[in-house]
Amino acid sequence: MNDTVEQVTPVIRENRRKFQEFCFSLSEDELTRAVPDSTWVVKDFASHLSTLDSLFIGYVGRLERGEQISMTQDAAGAPFDLDVWNDAQVAERRSWSMQQIFDEASMNRDTLIAAFASLDEEQVGRLMHFSDPKRGSADFPLKAFLVGWAQHDPIHTADMLKALPERASDAALQAWLANPFVSGYQAAMSGMAKG
Repeated sequence: MNDTVEQVTPVIRENRRKFQEFCFSLSEDELTRAVPDSTWVVKDFASHLSTLDSLFIGYVGRLERGEQISMTQDAAGAPFDLDVWNDAQVAERRSWSMQQIFDEASMNRDTLIAAFASLDEEQVGRLMHFSDPKRGSADFPLKAFLVGWAQHDPIHTADMLKALPERASDAALQAWLANPFVSGYQAAMSGMAKG
């Protein structure tokens, strides 16, 4: 396993454990609440986190072939819109139970971690290109992405809490979400519609 993945994997796994625990604590009413400044309901963020890993599994092959990842293309190189893809994935899973969502999430997460672990340091140091109208455009090493990806679960927990104000004062949640990745993402996306 390359050093980068070895360092972020425990963080990724612990954040997923906390996220799953949080999601399973929510009532059906809470799960179906509309999230302000979003087209999604609370439960959709769990589906999003379940499925996004499957997208990146396909990108690992590009790195293995000596290519870079561009979020403006799918794994085969065709034009790609991340938001359209995300919306389709969550719509497909609206009728799923939380158990179904997390069964899929567990499989996808384990497969993606194994795929990233097979890369060497040169491959995880390659640039990836990210560009979309809401988030801007940037080129940065996959290593940097992996560090941020490790915080994806708490980032979207903060989004979910916008529809769950009665839970926002929970001390354990506050401690978990008190990190610069979460606050930085929330500040950057403030006022933008997002899914």
